[in-house]
Amino acid sequence: MIRFLPIKTSDPQYGFVENLLHESFPVEERRDDDMQRYNTDNNPSFTPYLITDDEVNIGLITLWKLDGFYYVEHLATSPDVRNKGYGKAIMQALQRDFSDARIVLEVELPEDEMSKRRIGFYERNGFKVCTRPYVQPPYRAGGTPIPMHIMYSGDGAIDDVFDTIKSEMYSKVYSV
Repeated sequence: MIRFLPIKTSDPQYGFVENLLHESFPVEERRDDDMQRYNTDNNPSFTPYLITDDEVNIGLITLWKLDGFYYVEHLATSPDVRNKGYGKAIMQALQRDFSDARIVLEVELPEDEMSKRRIGFYERNGFKVCTRPYVQPPYRAGGTPIPMHIMYSGDGAIDDVFDTIKSEMYSKVYSV
């Protein structure tokens, strides 16, 4: 059974989570380690989770509990378990365990085969694309903003709350 286990830097499994974050996301798509660790241990809105299936570590997910929604900042499965159906199981568990609010995430624009496949994966798992313009602020000083789409769970469009969602993410996640 897929479980999300909240994790702190003092946890023996934190190294697995941090290493997977490094392996799965380029430097431009994540904050520096010191800030990540600070948020992990001190930010009540931010929780990294070790994803397990029984005793097997299969991935990580980082969630922000913001005003009226959860923001999935990072989601990755271990290379050891990729292409074994865990992605779908993780998405089902995410929507089961965090059903008290809408879930949003960012995806790259559908400009290559991988980004198209990623969007299709989320759509098959109940997420919808919001076509309103959105740009992910840089994680680091001197970084480049990245045009993206917001995807979201739940019924109905998010057009009426898009600006609120964007504002919450910009101020609390990206500090802009």
